[in-house]
Amino acid sequence: MATIKLKGATVHTSGELPAQGARLPDFKLTKGDLSDVGLADFQGKVLVLNIVPSLDTGTCAASARAFNAKIKEHGGALVLTISRDLPFAQKRFCEAEGIDAVIPLSELRDREFGKAYGATIADGPLAGLLSRAVIVADGAGRVVYREQVPEIAQEPDYVSALAAVKAALAGR
Repeated sequence: MATIKLKGATVHTSGELPAQGARLPDFKLTKGDLSDVGLADFQGKVLVLNIVPSLDTGTCAASARAFNAKIKEHGGALVLTISRDLPFAQKRFCEAEGIDAVIPLSELRDREFGKAYGATIADGPLAGLLSRAVIVADGAGRVVYREQVPEIAQEPDYVSALAAVKAALAGR
């Protein structure tokens, strides 16, 4: 269980993010067209898992916009922004914001992602949503970077995450 903050108040997650060097756990998440995808659908790709509570908040929206702009400099990597928002809302947000390099995914049908990744908020006002975290995995699906953002209202460390993307792309 990780201890994080929500505007200074202590909250906990359901577990810990996958360890550095560990293989990503499989998942079943839903895209905007209501099709389901799993880890195998992204096999061989360097992945950025941008895990957020809801794209309907300023900080989550900012991280989606930032990764959308920055990932374009790192061809060959994909950003998956994962939340419990409905796929319709995710799609509408991305279209309205001009976000075209991020794949929004929802826990609509299967809530196991948050458990498997230790990212479900366990208590406090946002209990049941996903915490703010970033995981970068290489093309073999191994974790090369992880950040459980310590304050939910804070943006992730883009510089470190993108450095890990660059290193993973170079190591192919």
